[in-house]
Amino acid sequence: MDRIALITGGAQGIGLACAEALAEDGCRIVLADIKDSVHDAAATLGGTGYVCDMGDPAQIAELFDKIEAEVGPVQTLVNNAGVAIAADFLQMSLADFQKVIDINLTGVFLATQRAARTMVDQKIAGAIVNMSSINAQVAIPAIAGYCASKGGVMQLTKVASLALAPHGIRVNAVGPGSIDTEMMAAVNADPAAMARAMSRTPLKRPGTAREIGDVVAFLASAKASYITGETIYVDGGRLGLNYTV
Repeated sequence: MDRIALITGGAQGIGLACAEALAEDGCRIVLADIKDSVHDAAATLGGTGYVCDMGDPAQIAELFDKIEAEVGPVQTLVNNAGVAIAADFLQMSLADFQKVIDINLTGVFLATQRAARTMVDQKIAGAIVNMSSINAQVAIPAIAGYCASKGGVMQLTKVASLALAPHGIRVNAVGPGSIDTEMMAAVNADPAAMARAMSRTPLKRPGTAREIGDVVAFLASAKASYITGETIYVDGGRLGLNYTV
């Protein structure tokens, strides 16, 4: 039986690329996204799509109930859904900060906890992969909520890996750098901004969504069977850079 893989934020970008990579590895794909286009995206992979706001605890609980009733228990979970809201640090509203935390961090906690409960109950040696960011390690002043949430995801990954290891459930994370997705569209449209981004990237190019998807698929596979609690940064060398020329 094919492993059931749920990818949140899966209607486009990195989420959809993760789904494509997992589908090629033989997984049965389930996508969740706040956008109605999730149904069409899932259909292209022979999978099932569900509309869900990953910042709403009630919708997350309902999502897993529906998947388990209609498809089966989730064996691979990719917590990819996320948002970034930019604002001057001194002017950022509590509502905007909290919205980012609710989706990027609390949603990851709730989805991980709910998926893991079924994995434990049914003795499933599952794999969970969370989407962190290089901004778990390096900060950008204008996206305080995003940086805080991704740092939290890094630590939550470690906590969950320790809690779930006795049950054979592995939990890891991927930390993308500058990736050519909708979130990077403004940078792509501004040559000066792109030059600044690439000056911090030793490989001198943005990454692709599929390059993230391939690492996620690896971490979800038996090839990573002895890896848990880790965050793999896919950043073109950025975090190792000491200076720019």
